[in-house]
Amino acid sequence: MGVAMAMRMSDRSLRGGTAMDGIRTATGSDLMAALKDARARTLELIDGLDDEALMGPRLSIVNPLLWEIGHLAWFHEHFILRGLDGRPPLRADADALYDSAAVPHATRWDLPLPSLAETLGYMDSVQSALADRIDGREPEPHEAYLYRLVGLHEDMHAEAFTYTRQTLGQPRPTFAAALTGEAEAGPLPGDVEVGGGLLRLGAEREAAHFVFDNEKWAHPVEIAPFRITRAPVTNAEFAAFVEDGGYRERRHWDETGQAWLAESGAEHPLYWRRDGNGWMVREFDADAPLKPNRPVIHVNWHEARAWCRWAGRRLPSEAEWEAAAIGAREPEGGLATTKRTYPWGEAAPDRILANLDGLRLGTVDVAAHPEGDSPWGCRQMIGNVWEWTESPFLPYPGFAPDAYADYSEPSFGSRKVMRGGAWATRARMVTGMYRNFFGPERRDVLAGFRTVAV
Repeated sequence: MGVAMAMRMSDRSLRGGTAMDGIRTATGSDLMAALKDARARTLELIDGLDDEALMGPRLSIVNPLLWEIGHLAWFHEHFILRGLDGRPPLRADADALYDSAAVPHATRWDLPLPSLAETLGYMDSVQSALADRIDGREPEPHEAYLYRLVGLHEDMHAEAFTYTRQTLGQPRPTFAAALTGEAEAGPLPGDVEVGGGLLRLGAEREAAHFVFDNEKWAHPVEIAPFRITRAPVTNAEFAAFVEDGGYRERRHWDETGQAWLAESGAEHPLYWRRDGNGWMVREFDADAPLKPNRPVIHVNWHEARAWCRWAGRRLPSEAEWEAAAIGAREPEGGLATTKRTYPWGEAAPDRILANLDGLRLGTVDVAAHPEGDSPWGCRQMIGNVWEWTESPFLPYPGFAPDAYADYSEPSFGSRKVMRGGAWATRARMVTGMYRNFFGPERRDVLAGFRTVAV
């Protein structure tokens, strides 16, 4: 987003536009605690990487990490210190280096980027200034909104840093809060019946949690009864498709899927390799035996749909996904008009309810976390893997961009909706209404899928 446009959009939001609806004001200490926690995760994700690794190869699906962490500081400064307070930039070259809308992706490896030490100094200066400006006072609602926005933006990049390390075969990151031990719980086969009814798809105006512009606002969608799997598709289930020649049989792939298959030359999921009669999978910089009861991950939308055709299933629409995840259930079995924030209710996610926050440094078996089941009996609809839906990423009725004008609008119509969050997603970011969106060809993201009976 260009600087002038960003300032205009920020000004509109700060005058009490749609960005303020449904936002609960937090204390300054709450806001800074979240920012500091997000920064700690960023630093963990670059820890141990040398100068070469911080730049990495030129790939269309990654950024140089050294550029990307500087961009985080620029984003914070741009929206708050400059956007709210009108301060001059802390670095005279900040816009030329870090404005993601103005700096073409392919040129980011050629920029005169500051050293890691200088970049970290810039990040510290911005965060100190953010803390100083709300020290000892309660922030206004528009300030709280922007503090949340920049913090969640850093959380999104932390997830991208995580799968970038996987993409590049770098060592598995180390998180201070990670859990030890395996989460073996086995498979969870079978469908549940979700009753039909009227779903209010999207976030309500009185929502207490942070609401992104593409979640606005809840609107009625008629849902017919459907049957959906209790859990995501597992590695074992997907391996059966591969062994049955699924990548060779054109009948499983639609026209665009066939084109992607021909271009990519894919014969199995991205990080798999044969090992005798079985499979190994690369996890960051090391190979490990494929765990049969973990959800398949790093498959794209085309691969998910091909598996569905092979199995005689289909992907859920995003409305069906939301109904199964957080729609309330009437005593007689129909879909109620009310819904929850999370599958289990209103309590914030924790390590018992969902696999989030990178605590396991990977996926867990699909039967894990029964405490987080939805009212319909679906498991892991928050956490473990993002789940592809059939739906294109489109605006809800009456959409208007919020302060970060380039967040959603440029992607409408060209990407597919994913729901639910993955093992590396920060718990504070995701709800049952959160809409993630990626191109159907992307295999690097932490995505799997669950299916619906046809």
